[in-house]
Amino acid sequence: MLRNLICVVFFGWPLVGQNAELLAWTQVRVLPHDPAAYTQGLVKDGGIFYESTGLYGRSDLRRVEIPSGRILERRQLEDHYFGEGLAMVGQQLIQLTWQEQTALIYDKLLLAPTRTLPYPGEGWGLAYDSEKLIMSDGSARLTFRDPADFRILGTVIVCQDLRPQAWLNELEFAQGVLWANIYGQDTIARIDIPSGNITGILDLSSLRKLLPRTHQRKPEVLNGIAADETTGHLYITGKFWPSLFEIAVQ
Repeated sequence: MLRNLICVVFFGWPLVGQNAELLAWTQVRVLPHDPAAYTQGLVKDGGIFYESTGLYGRSDLRRVEIPSGRILERRQLEDHYFGEGLAMVGQQLIQLTWQEQTALIYDKLLLAPTRTLPYPGEGWGLAYDSEKLIMSDGSARLTFRDPADFRILGTVIVCQDLRPQAWLNELEFAQGVLWANIYGQDTIARIDIPSGNITGILDLSSLRKLLPRTHQRKPEVLNGIAADETTGHLYITGKFWPSLFEIAVQ
Protein backbone atom coordinates (compact mmCIF):
# COMPACT_ATOMS: atom_id res chain seq x y z
CA MET A 1 0.00 0.00 0.00
CA LEU A 2 2.84 2.38 0.82
CA ARG A 3 4.31 1.92 -2.65
CA ASN A 4 1.17 3.47 -4.16
CA LEU A 5 1.89 6.69 -2.25
CA ILE A 6 5.44 6.97 -3.49
CA CYS A 7 5.59 8.89 -6.73
CA VAL A 8 9.06 10.35 -7.14
CA VAL A 9 12.47 8.73 -7.30
CA PHE A 10 15.48 11.07 -7.22
CA PHE A 11 18.92 9.47 -7.31
CA GLY A 12 17.28 6.34 -5.88
CA TRP A 13 15.47 8.06 -2.98
CA PRO A 14 11.64 7.92 -2.85
CA LEU A 15 9.70 11.10 -2.13
CA VAL A 16 6.01 11.74 -1.58
CA GLY A 17 4.01 14.12 -3.80
CA GLN A 18 2.03 17.13 -2.58
CA ASN A 19 -1.10 18.93 -3.72
CA ALA A 20 -0.61 21.82 -6.13
CA GLU A 21 -2.18 25.26 -5.68
CA LEU A 22 -3.84 27.29 -8.43
CA LEU A 23 -1.59 30.32 -8.90
CA ALA A 24 -2.96 33.82 -9.43
CA TRP A 25 -1.41 35.99 -12.14
CA THR A 26 -1.92 39.34 -13.84
CA GLN A 27 -1.16 40.47 -17.37
CA VAL A 28 1.54 43.13 -17.64
CA ARG A 29 1.72 43.74 -21.40
CA VAL A 30 1.21 42.16 -24.79
CA LEU A 31 4.09 42.01 -27.27
CA PRO A 32 4.10 41.06 -30.96
CA HIS A 33 5.23 37.57 -31.93
CA ASP A 34 5.89 36.04 -35.33
CA PRO A 35 2.69 34.07 -36.15
CA ALA A 36 4.73 31.82 -38.47
CA ALA A 37 6.96 30.67 -35.60
CA TYR A 38 6.33 27.13 -34.37
CA THR A 39 7.79 28.02 -30.98
CA GLN A 40 9.64 25.27 -29.14
CA GLY A 41 12.01 27.11 -26.80
CA LEU A 42 12.33 30.67 -25.51
CA VAL A 43 15.10 32.38 -23.53
CA LYS A 44 15.32 36.03 -22.41
CA ASP A 45 18.73 37.70 -22.36
CA GLY A 46 18.59 41.40 -21.58
CA GLY A 47 16.63 43.16 -24.30
CA ILE A 48 16.34 40.19 -26.63
CA PHE A 49 14.78 36.74 -26.87
CA TYR A 50 16.50 33.70 -28.28
CA GLU A 51 13.85 31.46 -29.79
CA SER A 52 13.94 27.90 -31.11
CA THR A 53 11.31 26.93 -33.67
CA GLY A 54 10.32 23.53 -35.01
CA LEU A 55 8.96 21.58 -38.01
CA TYR A 56 11.09 19.74 -40.54
CA GLY A 57 12.48 22.02 -43.20
CA ARG A 58 11.45 25.13 -41.25
CA SER A 59 13.24 24.87 -37.90
CA ASP A 60 15.54 27.69 -36.88
CA LEU A 61 17.25 29.52 -34.03
CA ARG A 62 16.58 33.23 -33.92
CA ARG A 63 17.49 36.39 -32.04
CA VAL A 64 14.42 38.59 -31.50
CA GLU A 65 14.25 42.19 -30.35
CA ILE A 66 12.14 43.10 -27.31
CA PRO A 67 9.58 44.68 -27.43
CA SER A 68 9.19 45.06 -31.20
CA GLY A 69 9.28 41.34 -31.99
CA ARG A 70 11.62 42.08 -34.90
CA ILE A 71 13.83 39.15 -35.92
CA LEU A 72 17.40 40.43 -35.74
CA GLU A 73 19.12 37.25 -36.90
CA ARG A 74 18.20 33.66 -37.61
CA ARG A 75 20.05 30.42 -38.20
CA GLN A 76 18.19 27.84 -40.28
CA LEU A 77 18.57 24.21 -39.21
CA GLU A 78 19.31 21.47 -41.71
CA ASP A 79 16.10 20.01 -43.09
CA HIS A 80 16.45 16.70 -41.24
CA TYR A 81 16.43 18.46 -37.85
CA PHE A 82 13.24 19.34 -35.95
CA GLY A 83 14.14 22.11 -33.48
CA GLU A 84 13.02 21.78 -29.86
CA GLY A 85 13.95 23.17 -26.42
CA LEU A 86 16.58 25.85 -25.87
CA ALA A 87 18.85 26.85 -22.99
CA MET A 88 21.57 29.47 -22.52
CA VAL A 89 24.76 28.41 -20.75
CA GLY A 90 27.20 31.31 -20.46
CA GLN A 91 28.09 32.36 -24.01
CA GLN A 92 26.57 29.24 -25.53
CA LEU A 93 23.10 28.30 -26.66
CA ILE A 94 22.05 24.65 -26.58
CA GLN A 95 19.17 23.59 -28.84
CA LEU A 96 17.54 20.18 -28.69
CA THR A 97 16.17 18.27 -31.65
CA TRP A 98 13.04 16.15 -31.45
CA GLN A 99 13.88 12.65 -32.71
CA GLU A 100 17.36 13.20 -34.12
CA GLN A 101 19.05 12.55 -30.76
CA THR A 102 21.33 15.53 -31.26
CA ALA A 103 21.92 18.70 -29.26
CA LEU A 104 23.14 21.64 -31.35
CA ILE A 105 25.61 23.98 -29.65
CA TYR A 106 25.99 27.60 -30.79
CA ASP A 107 28.13 30.61 -30.05
CA LYS A 108 25.53 32.98 -28.59
CA LEU A 109 26.93 36.21 -30.00
CA LEU A 110 27.55 34.91 -33.51
CA LEU A 111 24.58 32.53 -33.55
CA ALA A 112 27.03 30.14 -35.19
CA PRO A 113 27.05 26.36 -34.62
CA THR A 114 30.19 25.08 -32.90
CA ARG A 115 29.56 21.38 -32.19
CA THR A 116 26.93 18.73 -31.55
CA LEU A 117 26.29 16.38 -28.63
CA PRO A 118 24.40 13.06 -28.87
CA TYR A 119 21.72 11.79 -26.51
CA PRO A 120 19.28 8.85 -26.59
CA GLY A 121 15.54 9.26 -26.98
CA GLU A 122 13.50 12.34 -27.80
CA GLY A 123 14.31 15.95 -26.92
CA TRP A 124 11.46 18.30 -25.88
CA GLY A 125 12.27 21.04 -23.36
CA LEU A 126 15.54 22.32 -21.91
CA ALA A 127 16.49 24.66 -19.06
CA TYR A 128 19.64 25.57 -17.12
CA ASP A 129 19.79 26.15 -13.35
CA SER A 130 23.34 27.60 -13.38
CA GLU A 131 24.83 24.17 -12.61
CA LYS A 132 23.10 21.55 -14.72
CA LEU A 133 20.76 21.21 -17.66
CA ILE A 134 17.21 20.00 -17.08
CA MET A 135 15.68 18.15 -20.02
CA SER A 136 12.18 16.83 -20.77
CA ASP A 137 11.21 14.16 -23.29
CA GLY A 138 7.40 14.35 -23.25
CA SER A 139 7.02 11.94 -20.35
CA ALA A 140 6.87 12.63 -16.60
CA ARG A 141 10.63 12.17 -16.36
CA LEU A 142 13.13 15.02 -16.22
CA THR A 143 16.79 14.27 -16.87
CA PHE A 144 19.65 16.31 -15.41
CA ARG A 145 22.67 16.64 -17.67
CA ASP A 146 26.16 18.06 -17.56
CA PRO A 147 26.21 21.07 -19.94
CA ALA A 148 29.78 20.29 -20.99
CA ASP A 149 29.23 16.81 -22.41
CA PHE A 150 25.53 16.04 -21.89
CA ARG A 151 26.22 13.08 -19.61
CA ILE A 152 23.34 12.16 -17.31
CA LEU A 153 23.65 13.34 -13.70
CA GLY A 154 20.30 12.10 -12.43
CA THR A 155 16.58 11.91 -13.08
CA VAL A 156 13.34 12.80 -11.34
CA ILE A 157 9.72 11.83 -11.96
CA VAL A 158 7.40 14.84 -11.76
CA CYS A 159 4.14 14.30 -9.87
CA GLN A 160 0.92 16.16 -9.22
CA ASP A 161 -1.30 14.93 -6.38
CA LEU A 162 0.81 11.75 -6.06
CA ARG A 163 0.42 10.89 -9.76
CA PRO A 164 3.12 11.17 -12.45
CA GLN A 165 2.50 14.15 -14.72
CA ALA A 166 3.31 13.23 -18.32
CA TRP A 167 3.59 15.52 -21.36
CA LEU A 168 6.15 17.86 -19.80
CA ASN A 169 7.40 20.08 -22.61
CA GLU A 170 9.02 23.55 -22.69
CA LEU A 171 11.02 24.34 -19.53
CA GLU A 172 12.25 27.48 -17.80
CA PHE A 173 14.23 27.68 -14.55
CA ALA A 174 13.99 30.93 -12.60
CA GLN A 175 14.34 32.04 -8.98
CA GLY A 176 14.76 28.51 -7.68
CA VAL A 177 11.80 26.84 -9.38
CA LEU A 178 11.20 25.10 -12.67
CA TRP A 179 8.29 26.04 -14.93
CA ALA A 180 7.02 23.50 -17.45
CA ASN A 181 4.42 23.60 -20.20
CA ILE A 182 2.09 20.62 -20.10
CA TYR A 183 1.71 19.70 -23.75
CA GLY A 184 -1.83 19.97 -25.08
CA GLN A 185 -3.02 22.15 -22.20
CA ASP A 186 -3.04 25.89 -21.65
CA THR A 187 -1.39 25.34 -18.29
CA ILE A 188 2.10 25.68 -16.86
CA ALA A 189 3.30 23.71 -13.85
CA ARG A 190 5.59 25.09 -11.15
CA ILE A 191 7.91 22.26 -10.14
CA ASP A 192 10.05 21.97 -7.04
CA ILE A 193 13.53 20.66 -7.79
CA PRO A 194 14.86 18.21 -6.65
CA SER A 195 11.67 16.62 -5.25
CA GLY A 196 9.80 16.81 -8.57
CA ASN A 197 6.58 17.85 -6.85
CA ILE A 198 4.26 20.18 -8.78
CA THR A 199 3.60 22.91 -6.23
CA GLY A 200 1.52 25.24 -8.39
CA ILE A 201 -0.44 25.48 -11.62
CA LEU A 202 -0.89 28.50 -13.90
CA ASP A 203 -4.16 28.35 -15.81
CA LEU A 204 -3.50 30.49 -18.89
CA SER A 205 -6.52 29.48 -20.95
CA SER A 206 -7.77 33.08 -20.94
CA LEU A 207 -4.72 34.20 -22.96
CA ARG A 208 -5.94 32.32 -26.01
CA LYS A 209 -9.06 34.50 -26.08
CA LEU A 210 -6.85 37.59 -26.42
CA LEU A 211 -5.12 36.45 -29.60
CA PRO A 212 -6.03 38.49 -32.69
CA ARG A 213 -7.68 36.56 -35.52
CA THR A 214 -6.19 38.48 -38.43
CA HIS A 215 -3.33 36.09 -39.22
CA GLN A 216 -3.38 33.12 -41.56
CA ARG A 217 -2.26 30.31 -39.30
CA LYS A 218 -4.44 29.02 -36.49
CA PRO A 219 -2.75 29.28 -33.07
CA GLU A 220 -1.81 25.88 -31.70
CA VAL A 221 -0.78 24.85 -28.20
CA LEU A 222 0.71 27.17 -25.63
CA ASN A 223 4.48 26.66 -25.74
CA GLY A 224 7.30 29.00 -24.84
CA ILE A 225 8.31 30.30 -21.41
CA ALA A 226 11.00 32.86 -20.65
CA ALA A 227 11.72 34.52 -17.32
CA ASP A 228 12.92 37.97 -16.34
CA GLU A 229 15.21 37.35 -13.38
CA THR A 230 14.98 40.99 -12.29
CA THR A 231 11.20 41.35 -12.12
CA GLY A 232 10.28 37.70 -11.76
CA HIS A 233 7.82 38.10 -14.63
CA LEU A 234 7.22 35.34 -17.16
CA TYR A 235 6.91 35.73 -20.93
CA ILE A 236 4.45 33.31 -22.49
CA THR A 237 3.62 32.44 -26.10
CA GLY A 238 2.62 29.45 -28.23
CA LYS A 239 3.03 27.72 -31.56
CA PHE A 240 1.87 30.07 -34.34
CA TRP A 241 0.75 32.65 -31.76
CA PRO A 242 0.78 36.26 -33.03
CA SER A 243 1.23 37.58 -29.48
CA LEU A 244 3.62 37.12 -26.60
CA PHE A 245 2.37 37.92 -23.09
CA GLU A 246 4.29 39.24 -20.11
CA ILE A 247 2.65 38.14 -16.86
CA ALA A 248 3.31 38.60 -13.15
CA VAL A 249 2.67 35.57 -10.93
CA GLN A 250 1.21 36.52 -7.57
